[in-house]
Amino acid sequence: MSTYKILLLLMGLSILGCSDLEEEPVGLLSPEGFFSTPEDIQLAVNASLTHAINEEVWGRKLSVALMLRSDMVNLNSTQTRRVEMNMHTITGDNEMVFDPWTRIYLGIAAANNAIAGAEQVSADDDVKNPVTAQAYFARAFYYFHLVRLFGDVPYIDTPVDDIAAATNISNTPEAEVYAKIVADLEYAEQWLTNTVATRATPSKAAAKSYLALVYLTMAGNTPGSPYWQMAYNKAKEVITNKATYDVDLDPDFQTLFNANKIDASKEPIFVLDYNNNEAPDNAYDQIAPMTGIRGDDDGAGGGWSVSTPTLAVYNSFDPDDYRRRVSFQTEALIGGTFVDYTNFTSSGHEHAVNAPYIAKYLRFPGAFARGNKRATSHNYSMIRYAEVLLIAAEAGVEIGAADALDFVNEVRGRARNGGETTNGGYVAETVAPSAVPADLTSITVADVIEERRLEFAFECKRWYDIKRRQLGDQVFSASGYEGAKPDWNSSVDYDTPIPQDEIDRNPNISN
Repeated sequence: MSTYKILLLLMGLSILGCSDLEEEPVGLLSPEGFFSTPEDIQLAVNASLTHAINEEVWGRKLSVALMLRSDMVNLNSTQTRRVEMNMHTITGDNEMVFDPWTRIYLGIAAANNAIAGAEQVSADDDVKNPVTAQAYFARAFYYFHLVRLFGDVPYIDTPVDDIAAATNISNTPEAEVYAKIVADLEYAEQWLTNTVATRATPSKAAAKSYLALVYLTMAGNTPGSPYWQMAYNKAKEVITNKATYDVDLDPDFQTLFNANKIDASKEPIFVLDYNNNEAPDNAYDQIAPMTGIRGDDDGAGGGWSVSTPTLAVYNSFDPDDYRRRVSFQTEALIGGTFVDYTNFTSSGHEHAVNAPYIAKYLRFPGAFARGNKRATSHNYSMIRYAEVLLIAAEAGVEIGAADALDFVNEVRGRARNGGETTNGGYVAETVAPSAVPADLTSITVADVIEERRLEFAFECKRWYDIKRRQLGDQVFSASGYEGAKPDWNSSVDYDTPIPQDEIDRNPNISN
């Protein structure tokens, strides 16, 4: 490999074209000589965040892997890489491990370039630092995924242009990685703006919300951990100042999964935003077909029936909970006839299954650039206000805060609103307000974890909850929603194996 290609790979900058971030070519930037204005820093930040929306990260591979590793989504495929995710037999040769790993480090490299390049920009702190803070946020965002997936990982916080040095990097202990994530988010919290033109741009509320989630994760499953109080305090800062940050619950849960409406919603705090663009380098989303119904005459070519919930998952939702209506697709147009989920196999496709499908990404994708509802206009919420409320609730239970119950009931109260959705057959319907789910009168940690499961179903958060609360032996047992996972081994399966190619190239890196 030539030095030119090595430097291009290590810098990890790419061409944008798929989100609300400014569309500019960044290809051959380097910290030396390019950065002279805050706008140059912004271009590098945008390049960093573009890697997150790639098919190798949230566009498909990482997001689907997180779904399959949870107890909420089953697999209708025999492809080895997906079977390993679903059955927890993951190897270091799995491309659903290697591709996200590589792509995330490219995003980190671009963030490092932005941070280093900012040192060359002569501008007042109040002009330059809010832009640089976006790069700190992006780096923390990426490392937070890495540390939750892999545990100890190489921590790189400067541009790398020496291939010898790059192949001698070793793992950084998990605790140190978390400390560096916190430091990045604290810088972001200090300098990011209160409000942003698009929620694809990090804001002060995003930094605070992620700090709360990081502290919650650091607390793990440890009673009395000081991180519970820290998580509670940081979440409360967002809740108390929600007007300042222009965040709140959306009155209609369906809006959060309607690409035509979500831009106006106050609930998303930080999103990965796709804009009907089949961008270069696979920088677009394919989640809708991965969760879509085989044979569906939806005008887009139907789905691929790869990732579907079990009937037990569907039945675990109260029938009168509006979130079940929004989260599950129970009807489809097949062969010119509307059928319910008990007849989805009437399409004749071998991968079709008679079970409710995931509806959050199917019903309202907005305009899309490829068939099967690929390259959509979705905003994927990485963190939204409901999660801040449930972080405060969970941490609040742990520290005995009196308002923990109120935060859970606020989320449940929104679900009672009903709203504008479809009946599963693409016919619009208005769902009237309901008495379900009723307010809780008392609260436990298990109540909050269950509320998270219902509220964030299929939003790729459940696996991380299972890991941090060490729920694997419970949820992957015979009594779990997907039945027993016979290969589940809690001593090794909470961490993802580092890609074998990475270990082969660098003997200092190991699982």
